[in-house]
Amino acid sequence: MKMQYRVLGTMTYLGLLASLVTAQAQGVIKIGEVNSYKAQPAFLEPYKKGMELAVEEINAAGGVNGKKIELITRDDNANPGDAVRVAEELISREKIDVLTGTFLSNTGLAVADLAKQKKFFFLAGEPLTDKMTWQGGNQYTFRLRPGTYMQAAMLVPEAAKLKKKRWAIVYPNYEYGQSAVAAFKQLLKAAQPDVEFVAEQATPLGRVDAGSVVQALADAKPDAIFNVLFGADLSRFVREGNTRGLFKDRTVVSVLTGEPEYLDPLKEETPNGWIVTGYPWHGIQTPEHKAFFLAYHAKYKDYPRLGSVVGYAMIHSVAAGAAKAKSTESAKMVAAFKGLQVSTPFGKITYRPEDHQSTMGAFVGKTKNENGKGVMVDYTYFDGAKFQPPAADVKKSRATD
Repeated sequence: MKMQYRVLGTMTYLGLLASLVTAQAQGVIKIGEVNSYKAQPAFLEPYKKGMELAVEEINAAGGVNGKKIELITRDDNANPGDAVRVAEELISREKIDVLTGTFLSNTGLAVADLAKQKKFFFLAGEPLTDKMTWQGGNQYTFRLRPGTYMQAAMLVPEAAKLKKKRWAIVYPNYEYGQSAVAAFKQLLKAAQPDVEFVAEQATPLGRVDAGSVVQALADAKPDAIFNVLFGADLSRFVREGNTRGLFKDRTVVSVLTGEPEYLDPLKEETPNGWIVTGYPWHGIQTPEHKAFFLAYHAKYKDYPRLGSVVGYAMIHSVAAGAAKAKSTESAKMVAAFKGLQVSTPFGKITYRPEDHQSTMGAFVGKTKNENGKGVMVDYTYFDGAKFQPPAADVKKSRATD
């Protein structure tokens, strides 16, 4: 009998322990996040800091629906297969409530497809291909950043004002680069029907042969250049272009180059007068951005990069969606995100019901070499809501949603 009581007592203890663990788990909202940290540190280290700042702020204010937020991150090795594998692990093993993240467009699309298959809510912070929310968009995937169509639509009016007829194009040959070029060609041709695209250089991501690329562009004698390279590829391209005089008396229109992640490393090699999208953190004086900047600087003793804004706004978006849904169940999160409004360092944004794309915008301005440091000048913030395709076009592209 004593042994029986001892066994029953042990079982009761284990049962209570299991109940306690379950209760503790129910008091946390687990956000799973997948990204290419080792492959893209310039953007993703500040991005992670932005996420952590948001988590700290939300938890300090009492959490969401009475629950604290826990962030669990995984590296995808910049590989779509690995991205799907670690996302599945987060869902099945870590029992996350919400899936977020991805940087490269090909990994983002792979995780979006998994979200569709598993009917699991996914908020993509960064991947820019238009297939994330338009062609190929799905019910369970939402995106924060303005995609390639939106960024091209912001740049094309400036490009058309140049009245340059012969354009050359250089881009990384994967989903993001292809999507950006397709949007730019379509929109510039509509704005300036006589435009000609006289050279096109599609380079392997992270392995640009800058010398041959620059020479091929120079040989085509274009009037202007549209550049989509970023990161180390951009630095190599700029260095070789400066050396060979490619940019002399020739305008360059460039996606992302005004982001400090990519502008800062150029230093004294920064070209003057490129028309770019970016993030002039030093000059934004809105109350929302000032509050964000001060909190970020106080925590990290550093200035924010665009990645910091994306990570911060992404976590606050999840929190706002869960608060509205009063749940983290995927179906309820999807419903809550349709038309969801969120306060960000760039002001209020809305996740459009028809395509799940947020209205976050971007700054458009020019690069300037200021005492050996690259800065963005003559910039204007473009509201993303004004640079999205019509709802009817979106509906057609999402016909299989």
